[in-house]
Amino acid sequence: MGSIYKRGKVYWIQYYRNGKPYRETTKSHKEADAKRLLKKREGEISDGKLPGIYFDRVKFDELAEDFLRDYRINQKKSLDKAERSVNHLKKRFEGYAIPQITTPNIQAYIEDRFNESAANATINRELSALKRMLNLGARQTPPKVDRVPYIPMLKENNVRKGFFEHAEFMALRDNLPDYLKGFATFAYKTGWRVSEITGLTWNQVDRNQGIVWLETGDTKNDEGRTVYLDDELQEIFQKQWDNRKRSRKLTPYVFPNMDGTDRISDFRGSWNKACKDAKMGKRLFHDFRRTAVRNMVRAGIPERVAMMISGHKTRSVFERYNIVNDTDLKLAAQKQESYLQTQKSTISSTVQNFNQKAVN
Repeated sequence: MGSIYKRGKVYWIQYYRNGKPYRETTKSHKEADAKRLLKKREGEISDGKLPGIYFDRVKFDELAEDFLRDYRINQKKSLDKAERSVNHLKKRFEGYAIPQITTPNIQAYIEDRFNESAANATINRELSALKRMLNLGARQTPPKVDRVPYIPMLKENNVRKGFFEHAEFMALRDNLPDYLKGFATFAYKTGWRVSEITGLTWNQVDRNQGIVWLETGDTKNDEGRTVYLDDELQEIFQKQWDNRKRSRKLTPYVFPNMDGTDRISDFRGSWNKACKDAKMGKRLFHDFRRTAVRNMVRAGIPERVAMMISGHKTRSVFERYNIVNDTDLKLAAQKQESYLQTQKSTISSTVQNFNQKAVN
């Protein structure tokens, strides 16, 4: 059985679990508050649960480190994004005990991020990280979290809008430095992620067969990928190989940086200048990924094959990249009009033939 006692003017409670005594302050001057807390703790123990004071000792910081450790142990490729999410969450929850991470506090965090002009998708990634932390804590033995609070998620607009028309791509490429021209062309045609292209090495290329591949585990979805190079890309790869031999630096990367010694890293300055000089406003390199998907679909390539080239694992994500613009909509209207005219002509011919037979 537990007991109640006072230290100064504040009531404390004492109770036992498996013979081990626990002492806990109620932070109250009222005996009734102490009785309620003692009854709650005794109820938790009788249900086989850890007393709530155990979870009061676990802080957000401990859960955050467990979360990042899980990423490191499992060698997840998005560790840097997870670290960014944790850094934002720390601004509000650092030093918080687990019972303090409540839905109202989470909503206050969302409001703070709104005031910082964070996008809904960004906030959702951070909330997902928080939820993952709490779930990991709840699954530990012994558990570090007794309950996972409700975490409201925000509505996202997942439609991707940026893409290049072919003339725009040509204008951009003309304004890029020479070392980025082939790099951009490969992205424009394949839709590969920037990290997949910058990390592409010559041992992943068969120049005789015109094949480029990514090994299983080298991609975001952990699935291998093979792409056959068209004539233009084969010429680009041959040029990259010839440049490598002339430089005598023997870099392993297909698309090295400007001095040819290492992989391409930060090219934002050259990219932004090329966009400005091409008079097309701000564009993202990731727009090539959306453009490649749309061009493959327009060219009549089966969606499953296009997904294998671009590296989209699920059709729902692939569909978000399949951009439709005004030209596509006008073409659809023209195709429909042509189809209906054909149907009208067919019906008219059928009626005439029927009437002719009736006269005969």
